[in-house]
Amino acid sequence: MEGRLRYDGYFWRRLALLGAAKGPTWLLRYSPPLIALAAMALVPEARHAVQRNLTRVRGRRGPAADTVDTARTFAAYAASLAEALAAGSKNGVSFQSHTVDGKENMYAALDRDRGVIVASVHSGGWDVLGALFADRVRTQVTIVMEPERDPVARKFHDEVRERAGVKVAHAGDDPLAALPLLRALREKGIVALLCDRTPQGMKTFDVELFGAPGRIPQGPVRLAQLSGAPIVPLFCVRAAFRSYHVRVCEPIFVPRSADEATLQAAAQRVADAMTAFVTDYPTQWFHFHE
Repeated sequence: MEGRLRYDGYFWRRLALLGAAKGPTWLLRYSPPLIALAAMALVPEARHAVQRNLTRVRGRRGPAADTVDTARTFAAYAASLAEALAAGSKNGVSFQSHTVDGKENMYAALDRDRGVIVASVHSGGWDVLGALFADRVRTQVTIVMEPERDPVARKFHDEVRERAGVKVAHAGDDPLAALPLLRALREKGIVALLCDRTPQGMKTFDVELFGAPGRIPQGPVRLAQLSGAPIVPLFCVRAAFRSYHVRVCEPIFVPRSADEATLQAAAQRVADAMTAFVTDYPTQWFHFHE
């Protein structure tokens, strides 16, 4: 029971869903910033992580500016989460009106008929990206995520994402875990992997990230090599209430015969796209960990 009452547990997510999906529109619009400020005060480890990550991306700007940007990050996360929880309800987001830069890059990748591997980060709207290309994609969109500590909360949130058109696959140490992803790509679907977190034990590439040494998961590049599917760096940012903007970068092609230097170069291109996006939108990078 104690685990479910954690700030990221089932109880609070269920409560948030009730407010987001069944409450009045004004509640969905105006309550997230207030909740975000409370979370910022009550969860110091997350607050400190956001502050350090902001410094990593855009340097120090002084105590006042750093505090404001930290608050903006929490507020953007709370608003995006609330709108994601409202999916499929009377308060649900309509993705038809969203703006997209580089949509032709996604269509060019889809036209190869090998599926598409999306490389993204935790940002506004990332977990409901499946609806963005609903006019073209007729197969399942799968997002690969780390397992959460609370299995009840995980199951609850997975069901919310599925209502938004996204299937969730949880990453782990099982060497057979890639098989469902390869199957999804063979069916010309989209598999999205989040590249901004590298838990202990995960295989990674060493890259330059935010102008300094960093790491990203090997998963997207290795999966591209195995499947022949192109990698499309794709990022989403919350622009306003129930409105999102998407950046779709040029596809990255990885030959099945690629050597380590070619794989490393592909990983660096993914890292460069991540750096460019997060540098442009530092307060919409939801990285509440070190």
